[in-house]
Amino acid sequence: QVRLVESGGGLVQVGGSLRLSCVASGRTFSTYTMGWFRQAPGKEREFVASITWSGGSTYYPDSVQGRFTISRDNAKNTLYLQMNSLKPEDTAVYYCAAAASRYGGTSKREAEYAIWGQGTQVTVSS
Repeated sequence: QVRLVESGGGLVQVGGSLRLSCVASGRTFSTYTMGWFRQAPGKEREFVASITWSGGSTYYPDSVQGRFTISRDNAKNTLYLQMNSLKPEDTAVYYCAAAASRYGGTSKREAEYAIWGQGTQVTVSS
C-alpha cells in the first residue's frame, strides 16, 4: 500500500526557514516525479514545486521562486522542501504528492499526481 507522510511543519516568524520532509513507502519512489502543493484557509490548493524522478529538473511558480528549494534523496525514499525567507502568505497546509506515471517531467497540474500525503501545517507569524 502506497503511503506519503509529511513532517517538518510548524510555527515560524517572518523571514525564517523551515524544511519539510515527505517519506514514501510501498512504491518505487525513485521513478516518479514528485511535487509539493499547499492550501491556505478558504483558498484552493496551489502548486509549490515539482522535481523529476532523477532530481535533474525542478519547477516553481513565481510566488516561491528563489525562496523555496525542492530536492529528493532516492536512497532514503524522501522528498524535501527547503523554505527560506518565509512570508505570512506562505501560511498553509503543505502536501506532497507523487505523479501517476513513471519517468515523467515536472508538472504543476494536480491531475497528474495520483497519491497525496495527509499534509503538514506551516504558519508564518508577523
